[in-house]
Parts: sequence; structure tokens; C-alpha cells
Amino acid sequence: MRAARTLAVTATAFAALGLAAPLATATNGPSNVTVPLQTERGGDGSNGVTVSPFAVHQGAILTITVRGCAGGTVTSNAFPTTTLPAAVNGVSTATPRIFNNATPGQYNLAVQCNGRTLTQPFRVLAGQGAQGGLGGSLAPSSTEMAVGGSLVAAAALGGGVFIARRRRMTGAGV
Repeated sequence: MRAARTLAVTATAFAALGLAAPLATATNGPSNVTVPLQTERGGDGSNGVTVSPFAVHQGAILTITVRGCAGGTVTSNAFPTTTLPAAVNGVSTATPRIFNNATPGQYNLAVQCNGRTLTQPFRVLAGQGAQGGLGGSLAPSSTEMAVGGSLVAAAALGGGVFIARRRRMTGAGV
């Protein structure tokens, strides 16, 4: 009996793991995508624009990395115009915040850099990301303590009355 129960539990655990594995490896798309440059004025195509993550929620931060750019601006309908700082080791990074009310869907951003316009697509997802909150890092207020203490006292009093009445009822029949 014990071996059968152990075997059943083990088989269930392996089945749950086997069913969860495909879900754990599934993604909604690449988190970091580099697309070849598209320039309005031609160019050698040696510079690249990278967005991370490719799919970003409304109100979240989008990281834009541009190689070979000495500064400029980044524009899109999904976030306010952002200044691209001077390059450090040949790489410039900007981190605009996506509008809270940006319409979900496909967007393009345009980087004005060194007299060229570089574009890169990205996707805005519906809904806000998780807001972690304080997570219990604050102590309870005096009101919460009073309510909790009252509930504990009421439970103790009710339990005492129940036991006392039960003792009287069982003692009367003897």
C-alpha cells in the first residue's frame, strides 16, 4: 500500500513538471531585438539601434541603445521626445517612459543622430506592469491593532462561554 501511494505521488509530480515545462519556456516575443538600420538619407548601415524590451507595457521604461552616435534625440508617438546623451565607449542610451494612455500596438521610434534618422520598431502592451507596493514593510496602525485585539478577545470569550455551557450540560446528566 505504501509503495503504491509513493508511486502515485511521484508520477503526479513528474506529470505536473512535464506539463509546466512548455509554459515555463514560452515567451511573448523576444525581449531584446536588434533590427537592421533604416535611414532616410542612406549611410553605411554600421550603426545600430536596439530597444529593450521589445514589448513594453504602458507606463513602463523602454531602454534605447544607439551605437556610434554622439548624441541626439529620440522621438515616438508612445513617449515624449528624449535627449540621447553623448556616447560612452561609442554607445548612447536613453530611457524614456511610455505614456500611461499609449494605445497598445506596434510603434516606431526615430533617432536623430549625426545628421541621420535611424528607426526602430517596438510594441506597447496593454495594462500596467505589477505594482509591488510596500509589501508589509509598515507596522499596523493603532486602529488596526485595536480591531485585531477586539476580535481575539471576542473569540476567547466566545470559546470560554461555549466550553462552560458544554461542561454544565454534560455535568447535569451525571
